Amino acid sequence: MTPHETKGAVQYTPYHPRWYRMRVSTYWWLWKWDYLKFVLRELSSIFVAYFVVITLLQIHSLSRGPEAYARFEERTRNPLMIALNAISLLFVLFHTITWFNLAPRAIVARVGGKRVPDIMIAGSNYVAWLVISAAVAWFILR
Repeated sequence: MTPHETKGAVQYTPYHPRWYRMRVSTYWWLWKWDYLKFVLRELSSIFVAYFVVITLLQIHSLSRGPEAYARFEERTRNPLMIALNAISLLFVLFHTITWFNLAPRAIVARVGGKRVPDIMIAGSNYVAWLVISAAVAWFILR
């Protein structure tokens, strides 16, 4: 074993050449759409969680009676809350669309030994989303 080796790992010495490593910006992912989309999809999970918390708070205020729900509604009429909810809605829609488009890569379904086309998998997600949204809208607006 040479003096500069420790159990197979070569240690740096003042005379050891350094390998060239090109400097990379911290924000390298901003300049390529695929990477930016990935980061935004991951960040959108925060807004999905925010909507879950708001929904749970709404259900909690509903269970406490009309006065509690009126206070909840008053808090949500704040312009800051309206802006936050609008931004959250955009991120949740982005999250949904990008995950629906990724579903064919995650689900490899076979029928009769043949792979189901990607459009069938992604399309069924969009159709289900449309049907459920229509049912909820009908229930609320009737």
